[in-house]
Amino acid sequence: MAKTPLDRLANLGEEVLGKAAQNPNLSRVVQAATQLRDRVDDLTKRVRGLEAMEKRIDTLEQRVAKLEKPPKKPAATKKSP
Repeated sequence: MAKTPLDRLANLGEEVLGKAAQNPNLSRVVQAATQLRDRVDDLTKRVRGLEAMEKRIDTLEQRVAKLEKPPKKPAATKKSP
């Protein structure tokens, strides 16, 4: 039974993956890439938390600004002598 080009490609891919798994340098590269992905995920979560915190700070700053405004003085009226 003749192998199709797709079968040969699949076998070749399996061989390459098998050899790559045995290569210690490639193993370190894969491990580093995995750690990098985990760090990026962690940073993404932190940034999302910072965005929510920034919105809360903006709201609080607006409230403080309203409270700090000096009260309006009543209009001066002229007294008749």
